[in-house]
Amino acid sequence: MRTGLGVLAALACLCGAGHGQTVASPHLMDAPKAAECKVTDEWATPAENACYATTPDYAETMSYLKRVESAAPTQVKIEAFGKTGEGRDLDIVIVSRDGVFDPAALHRAKRPVVLVQNSIHAGEMDGKDACIALLRDMVVTKSKAALLERAVFVFIPMYNADGHERRSRHNRINQDGPLEMGFRGNGTNLNLNRDYLKAEAPETRAFMAMFHRWLPDFFVDDHVTDGADYQYDVTFTIDDGPNLPNGTAKWIDDVVTPGLEKYVDAHGHLASPTYINLVNDNDPAQGLAFNDDLPRFSTGYMILEGRPSMLVELHMLKDYKTRVTGNYEILAGLMELVNRDADKLIALNAAADKEAEAMGAHPLSNVRYPLALGWGGQTTPFLFRGYKYTRELSAVSGAMWVRYRHEPWNVSLPMQTGFKVTAETTLPAAYIIPAQWTKVIDVLAAHQVEMSRTTAAWSGDVETYRCAGMAWQEPPFEGRHPTFNGEAMHDPGRFGSCALVRERTSFPAGSAVVRLNQRLSKVAVEWLEPAGPDSAMQWGFFDTIFEQKEYGEAYVLEELAREMMAKDPKLKAEFEKKVASDPAFAGNPYARLEFFYERSPWYAANRVGLYPIGRLGSVDGIPVAK
Repeated sequence: MRTGLGVLAALACLCGAGHGQTVASPHLMDAPKAAECKVTDEWATPAENACYATTPDYAETMSYLKRVESAAPTQVKIEAFGKTGEGRDLDIVIVSRDGVFDPAALHRAKRPVVLVQNSIHAGEMDGKDACIALLRDMVVTKSKAALLERAVFVFIPMYNADGHERRSRHNRINQDGPLEMGFRGNGTNLNLNRDYLKAEAPETRAFMAMFHRWLPDFFVDDHVTDGADYQYDVTFTIDDGPNLPNGTAKWIDDVVTPGLEKYVDAHGHLASPTYINLVNDNDPAQGLAFNDDLPRFSTGYMILEGRPSMLVELHMLKDYKTRVTGNYEILAGLMELVNRDADKLIALNAAADKEAEAMGAHPLSNVRYPLALGWGGQTTPFLFRGYKYTRELSAVSGAMWVRYRHEPWNVSLPMQTGFKVTAETTLPAAYIIPAQWTKVIDVLAAHQVEMSRTTAAWSGDVETYRCAGMAWQEPPFEGRHPTFNGEAMHDPGRFGSCALVRERTSFPAGSAVVRLNQRLSKVAVEWLEPAGPDSAMQWGFFDTIFEQKEYGEAYVLEELAREMMAKDPKLKAEFEKKVASDPAFAGNPYARLEFFYERSPWYAANRVGLYPIGRLGSVDGIPVAK
């Protein structure tokens, strides 16, 4: 069976499943047993040396990579791009055919850059060992040297390096090997793959600076699944929705996705060109659910950057060798495709950048911009290669229990397809953010969004939002209490409602003006529009605007209520109707008095729920630094 791995012929693994085979689910309370190997090649990777029973730790990983760098210094360069919270170096490995390691020079030469991120969830380190093997075969054994003909391969070995070193046999109960693996959270227990837009972790801030220095043409994020059991050992998905430029989406659908599926299948694995997310985990026959990547995820964030990106998910219950070699093959297939379609890819990315730079060209018009997408209601038949299973009522959980039998079950299932817009907005020419909202501005700065600062105080009528009906999540999610429900998809009903209003607003000197005539316009819009599923508002950066700071004593409000009802019979009738129809309101003295306070000029002065950011149709007349 073809493997594409240059030294596999020199490895004789005497136990464990072979390449491309499926194995029964391990007993989840047992760690995989170490394999016995006879290795005859000096360039076998640490994982190969262990017959895939183990993965190297941080020091051993970097030692092997530096050894390759020393052996091929004109083709490989290791470059630090930041530090983790615990002080470990964050590195990229740059692989170029001719020693050109400068991203600006590579872009001038029209050489596409592929950036692969590994171990963001550090228990899912398969991509790291796949990239190490692919690096070796590109520059040492040369069996994959052709993949560097035009493209440049850049990879992050261990993005969540702190989590990578929190190694244990008990980090992932639902994964078949290796013996020890890293942990999902970083040093402060943040999930880095929920941090892309809010950018709070030091790793995320370092990533943004590195990403914009390199501005890769194609991005890959390597993972290992949770979820159902099935025959596929490699699943992947590439976003192709209406929030992508049409040309990019068409190339993905017509060329990239079918091409990679064919390549992986031809190299000894079984690929699914969609992430397997069941409608009902307890009933696989109901089919596959709709997937959309929000900006909190790496691949969702890449939509805002205007770059195609692929989520790779190896199957958790396949043995480690099968998973690593499957990851190897899809990366090799992508590099082959990027070399072949280099000019097309570069042109598509340039067109995406121009589209983003023109977003503010028709400010406050009726043109709608989609902030969030949902399932459009359609289904498409999907030939699912699963396993036969039984369902029975569990005496333990009280729910239906699915038991897989590992006999092939090839069946056509409905897959939820099509998109509908669940949140949208019109676009301004620019936003203006009051200087005091430093944390909100700081996130945009971390993303390297272009901003100007006002040189003097300015007041004017601006379009903004007044928001009400908010609900916050009680248990923390990524260290916050957001207005969305954790991992659930965007739910506008939970978020409440924000209505556009015009308000006379004052902005101090040093306020940030963000024009939508730049490549990162989509980043600014998704962060600053309240209804964006990962906006600053949704993540709780503006929670204080919903706090009432001024109140009235009961004896004062008693007088106020009587005066207001005497002057306004309609208000009196509204109050009496609410008392008669709402028992909870009628029995709450505070709520009854607050009814009048909220309708008074004193409450309006509190500006409760008034969004502080202005939407500008023009920046003319605003004192902005040149």
